[in-house]
Amino acid sequence: MNELIKISYENAEHPTVSGRELHKALEVETRYNDWFKRMCEYGFSDKEDFYSILSKTSEGGRPSTDHQLTIPMAKEICMLQRSEKGKQFRQYFIRVEEAWNSPEMIMKRALEIANEKVKALQVSVSQLTVDKQIMQPKSDYFDELVDRNLLTGIRETAKELKVKQNTFVNFLLDKKYLYRDKKGKLMPYAKPMENGLFEVKEFSNEKTGFSSTQVFITPKGKETFRLLLLYCHLRRCLTVRLTIFSVRQETRRHILRREGGR
Repeated sequence: MNELIKISYENAEHPTVSGRELHKALEVETRYNDWFKRMCEYGFSDKEDFYSILSKTSEGGRPSTDHQLTIPMAKEICMLQRSEKGKQFRQYFIRVEEAWNSPEMIMKRALEIANEKVKALQVSVSQLTVDKQIMQPKSDYFDELVDRNLLTGIRETAKELKVKQNTFVNFLLDKKYLYRDKKGKLMPYAKPMENGLFEVKEFSNEKTGFSSTQVFITPKGKETFRLLLLYCHLRRCLTVRLTIFSVRQETRRHILRREGGR
């Protein structure tokens, strides 16, 4: 997609575009301040649809007021111009918005946030790993991980992620992270184990001869599942937001058509 105008992605919530740059690109003859004031009369709100900033001038003079516009606002402003330029830029902003709201981009942004948290966890985990690699029994290593709350069971993880245990289990089964063996016991698939999402602890009682295994979720697994649950939630929220936006946009179109008929 060819860039018609610079899009800023500094705002983590949504991309924006400079009001002054859009004013220039649309070849509007009215002074920017007067033009922008008139555009705001269509119901745009500060800190919701746009953000006011001071921009530096190339000549080194006094800073001028600029505005970072959200893409939905920029689209509607383009439609208000009733010009070929407006139509061209509106189509461009539609493509930018579609790319930003794609499932891949939503997941990418969520992963970027999670990576910072994972890095912090890796520091403590790596130090613990070094300590426990010095000829210490594997069972002791697991015990200390559990004691330090670095490994958590399925029930505890569900509580931390604020989802019901049955919902969490069904989620892991549906996404092929866990399966039930012949005895109905939950066990992780090989690939999630290789990716470090789970640990399986073996324990036994010498007096009774009883032995079993317990599945634990690692910090990496916990963060992965938190992101996947967040991703599913975001998709549901996005569907609702797009519906609300469509209604809002249709209302504004109706207002424009009514004013155009005067």
